[in-house]
Amino acid sequence: MTTPVCTSASNAAAPATQTLAYPSFASYMRARQPVLLRTARSLTGNPSDAEDLLQTALTKTFVAWERIQDHRALDGYVRRALVNTRTSQWRKRKVDEFACDVVPEPEPLPPGEDPAEQQALRDAMWRAVMRLPARQRAMVVLRYYEDLSEVQTAEVLGVSVGTVKSAVSRALGKLRDDPELGVVRS
Repeated sequence: MTTPVCTSASNAAAPATQTLAYPSFASYMRARQPVLLRTARSLTGNPSDAEDLLQTALTKTFVAWERIQDHRALDGYVRRALVNTRTSQWRKRKVDEFACDVVPEPEPLPPGEDPAEQQALRDAMWRAVMRLPARQRAMVVLRYYEDLSEVQTAEVLGVSVGTVKSAVSRALGKLRDDPELGVVRS
């Protein structure tokens, strides 16, 4: 009796028993979703669109789950579904163009509502808040940025309500006297 020399040939002659790398679609999805989401993001450039694209591709994969023979090729299958779905979306995209005699212009902003000025004021305010002592800064942020009540702020910081009131009052006084905010308000 001769022994086979080529072990791969002897394995090929043996009965094919398929071991699934992922016993269920849910286990595959949990294991590979972050990697596939990165691929979808590279195709769309927008995180929300990427999630929708991945959801559609995973739905197509779920429908074909029983037909997929080689579970080692699942990533390739899903990536191909991502690319094909994105291509279909791109082709179906409709651009509406309307011919008109007059080009519509946006309404001019009322004085004092310039977005650049509003952003400059927000930036100056945030820099002034960052110059406050840490405890006062925490109380101002919780009170006015997070919109917590005095009682809630006191609970979060583990201090009394009176401490919150006095510290916030001192912090607001410092903000009113801040020279950078005085220039922006003028």
